[in-house]
Amino acid sequence: MNDKEKFQLEFVIQASPQLLYQYLSTPSGLSEWFADNVNSRGEVFNFIWDGSEEEARLLKRKSDEFVKFAWEESDDDSFFEMKIIVDEITKDVSLFITDFAEEDEVEEAKLLWTNLVSDLKQVLGSK
Repeated sequence: MNDKEKFQLEFVIQASPQLLYQYLSTPSGLSEWFADNVNSRGEVFNFIWDGSEEEARLLKRKSDEFVKFAWEESDDDSFFEMKIIVDEITKDVSLFITDFAEEDEVEEAKLLWTNLVSDLKQVLGSK
C-alpha cells in the first residue's frame, strides 16, 4: 500500500472555542456538519453518509482544544485531527485540520474538508 500524504488546512471560525469543540467532539455536533449521522460507543464513533458507514476511534482529545481520530479500517498510521487555535493577540479562533490522503487524492480531500468546514460555519452562524 502506498504511504499516504499528510496535509493541513486552516480555517478562521467566528465562534468560541467552547462552542466549536462541541461540534468537533460530540456525535450530535458532528452529525450537524461532518456526517449524516454519528453514533458513539465509548471511544468508537460510527459515521454514516448516504447509507455507508465508517468507524473511527477517538485517539486523543483535550477539552476546547482538539480531537484526534483514526479510521478503524485504515491499515496505516494515518489519522485526522481537528485543532482549535486561538490567536493570543487578536483572539481570532482558527480550526486546523490535519489529515492524510493518497497522493493523487490530496486536492480532492482538501476540497472535501473545505466544503465540510463551510457547512460547519453555516451551523455556527460564522462567516
